[in-house]
Amino acid sequence: MFTKPGSALFDRPFGSRREGPPPDTPDVAPRPFELREPRLPPGQRLTGKWPVLHYQEPVQYDMAQWGFRVTGLVEEETRWSWGEFTSLPRTEIVSDIHCVTHWSRYDNKWEGVHIREVLQRIKPLPGADYVMIHADPGYPTNVALAELDQDDVLFAINHDDAPLAREHGGPLRLVLPSLYFWKSAKWVRGLEFMDHEEAGFWEKGGYHVRGDPWLEERFGGHVRMTMQEARSRALREGRRVAD
Repeated sequence: MFTKPGSALFDRPFGSRREGPPPDTPDVAPRPFELREPRLPPGQRLTGKWPVLHYQEPVQYDMAQWGFRVTGLVEEETRWSWGEFTSLPRTEIVSDIHCVTHWSRYDNKWEGVHIREVLQRIKPLPGADYVMIHADPGYPTNVALAELDQDDVLFAINHDDAPLAREHGGPLRLVLPSLYFWKSAKWVRGLEFMDHEEAGFWEKGGYHVRGDPWLEERFGGHVRMTMQEARSRALREGRRVAD
């Protein structure tokens, strides 16, 4: 079982605002537990509720037809049915939510499939440093593999001891606590491993490419590796250039 280490309470009164990140906040990716301080990131407000924010929901799923696909730069492209995916080993993780719309919710209990249960089965190839998270209904989001491959990242099936509600991304959502919560894609259906970074749905609309809450990366940013840069790197390293 993986659980989030304890954190000190935030160091200013509830509801107060600080303009921008503290000047000594390190710019690191991925952000480890010990650098996720203060517990309440700048510009956030604590709530016990879980607001529902999305553009639209997918159609009702036929779980007999549901599938989770892994494609791209991996040794084993894979498709799991719902029964196969939910039969993978489960874990529980407790983590905080930080939404780009300025609310945070502490101590969420998730149960699901740890990201490393997937990674060890599909085996990313050298150079596969970026991942597109594919989610319904056409809501992909981009992350770096290093951000995805962390101790507290999982595909959640249950939240607080109950099946994950449809409006919160059920039957399956990604949970990636080190980034703003839109990166924890709802209704997730697969992963595409890439040697370059492409902007996802919300990122194309202006949301930050990375989305670090402790740096208040709400909007802007640039992809960290373009396709042209990735091809040049592959040639320098003697790897085959993907078509």
